[in-house]
Amino acid sequence: MSDATQIFSEFLGTAILVLLGDGVCAAVNLKKSKAEASGWIVIAMGWATAVTIAVYASGFMGPAHLNPAVTLGMAMTGNFEWSLAVPFMLAQVAGGIVGAILVWLNYLPLWDETEDQGAILGTFATGPAVRNLVSNTMTEIIGTFVLVFGLLAFGANTFTDGLNPIVVGILILAIGLSLGGPTGYAINPARDLGPRIAHQILPIKNKGTSDWGYAIVPIVGPFIGAAIAAGLFMMLPL
Repeated sequence: MSDATQIFSEFLGTAILVLLGDGVCAAVNLKKSKAEASGWIVIAMGWATAVTIAVYASGFMGPAHLNPAVTLGMAMTGNFEWSLAVPFMLAQVAGGIVGAILVWLNYLPLWDETEDQGAILGTFATGPAVRNLVSNTMTEIIGTFVLVFGLLAFGANTFTDGLNPIVVGILILAIGLSLGGPTGYAINPARDLGPRIAHQILPIKNKGTSDWGYAIVPIVGPFIGAAIAAGLFMMLPL
């Protein structure tokens, strides 16, 4: 595939990822939603299936990283060319913005019904259960390490054709259920930054602050986790 096609696939795939992933957060968080207060298991399942569908929808056009941290890890291990890294990351963030705007449109009447500013922001971006930026960053490092190391390990295995996106979805589900509680498991800078930008610019009643003071955590933590995973993988006697 051409470079332009691959870059577009990252934009499209990340937009679908955020549309479905933030969509489940909106379904659970917003007042008068039919899925209101359905809980963490629903959110974790929603994000896992969002990743699976997004990979299927974009993977025939490119590698379907859909995550700047994954792009970094793949480039570090030689599985991806460095020259496309920045264009991929920009496309991923842009896709995150568009996906979040589509979530806003999909739930348009429900925003006015919701007064909880934290619930509104939580439909777009991640936030800590207990705010401690060092600890929160560590959580994102650990979660992203598992993600990127898992993806690299999957690449060293042989799966039945078409099965890989499902296995990736299971990996996301495992991370969400086991490691996601402290921070909401961004494990993806574009998944957090793009929707946070959308939250900042959209005319949402009662939305409050976009909490830019926390935004560094889901950017720095995933990049560090991805770099550690890639470094360890390259040290293995394969």
